[in-house]
Amino acid sequence: MATTADIRNGLIIKLDEGLYSVVEFGQNKTARAAAKVWAKLKGVDNNRSMEKTWNSGDMIYPVRVERRPYQFLYKDESGFNFMDTTTFEQISMDDSKIDRPELYKDGQECFILVNTETDLAMSVELPPSVNLEVTYSEPGLKGDTATRTLKPATVETGATVMVPLFVNTGEVIKIDTKTGAYVERVK
Repeated sequence: MATTADIRNGLIIKLDEGLYSVVEFGQNKTARAAAKVWAKLKGVDNNRSMEKTWNSGDMIYPVRVERRPYQFLYKDESGFNFMDTTTFEQISMDDSKIDRPELYKDGQECFILVNTETDLAMSVELPPSVNLEVTYSEPGLKGDTATRTLKPATVETGATVMVPLFVNTGEVIKIDTKTGAYVERVK
């Protein structure tokens, strides 16, 4: 058992027979009323997002979750297939449980969130950033660096990312997995 004082980003709680991850939280205090704790929640076992408000000190029900290292193997009609890097067991996950599916390439390291109460895989997360090679990009105009102009580039997984004009075909770039945005060139 825990109280609202234990809420933090990334905590997974059981609410209304579903599991939700805390995306953002805060506290509101007015002059005469008791403090309220609010949280923006994202569904782990469903794709719902919601906001919830509790009185300060109310009970919440956190779920113990482990982040286990896995390696992405391939995608087929059954879904995305992963291999546990310690036991070499394979698991298949459907597209709805995959975070940013367009950024996965064969051999990519990732983490699968496993509910320790039921030992079921809940979702898949990528590391904070991934390095991918640009397979196609229009050539940039020389000397056009006064503004932050972006152009589309296709990376090796087939995803399209907006990159600065100086990025060319064949270069490796770092992509933020939370936003899907270009970060920098990798040397």
